[in-house]
Formats: sequence, C-alpha cells, structure tokens
Amino acid sequence: MEQLTLMTTALQQAKLAQQLGEVPVGALLVDGSGRLIAKSHNLTIQHCDPTAHAEINVIRQACKKLKTERLEGMTLYVTLEPCSMCATAISFARIKQVYYGAYDPKGGGIDHGPYIYDQETCHHKPTVLGGILEKECSKILADFFKEKRS
Repeated sequence: MEQLTLMTTALQQAKLAQQLGEVPVGALLVDGSGRLIAKSHNLTIQHCDPTAHAEINVIRQACKKLKTERLEGMTLYVTLEPCSMCATAISFARIKQVYYGAYDPKGGGIDHGPYIYDQETCHHKPTVLGGILEKECSKILADFFKEKRS
C-alpha cells in the first residue's frame, strides 16, 4: 500500500474516534512489506486513560500481537503529529518511520515543542515525514473542535 492509501486508512480510524466523542486521531502500523499489523484511534475517554492515544494503542496492539517490545522495521501512520509522550514511546519501540498528517504547533513533540528526536537523550530517532493528507487531517480536527465549542 502507498502512503496516501495508508493515511486514508488512518483517517478512517480518526472518524471512528470522532463518532465516539474522542479527539479524532487515527493511527496504524505496517511492517516492512506493507502488511497492516495494527490500527486504532484515540480512546482516552472510552478507556478513562490519558495515555490511550492512537499511537500508544497501535504500539500496544502490535507488541502484543508480535510478542515483542520492539517494533523494528515498522512504519507508523498517524493523522496528527505525535505528542511528546507518543514520540518517546515510538522511540522506545524502535519504530523505523513515522508519517503523519496534520502538524501540531501546540501539542506536537516531533516538529514542534520539545523536538523529542533532536534531544541527546533520545534512544532511537525514526525517519519522520509530516504533512501527508495534511488538509484532510487538519479539517477533521478543526471541525471536531468547532462543534465542541458551539
């Protein structure tokens, strides 16, 4: 599968989150051959768990499925720039690549905020590319928060 197709799948996950009243962020993990290993979305409200971000959920699913704490060679697709918590978990999991949609100047941890992968203490720095289907990923978030405020 190609990047746009995979990000579209992550967006479908974000829409599922939105239907549950969760912040609409979706994620998926694929292995080196492009096989889908895990997919999820934000579940912080449903699980009463502030760590149940889409990225954390797919990392947990994949590790459990593959019976390992390392996800070397995996690629993460997520609709929003990961926060510092998720960026750190991605590093600890040794995920090879991160592709994300919308930039997050307020809460992002990769290309904004603490720049987790630029820190000397970072254990592993994945390849990162942001802005994939950025308009679509930004729109679902903007629409969600606009509706919440009205």
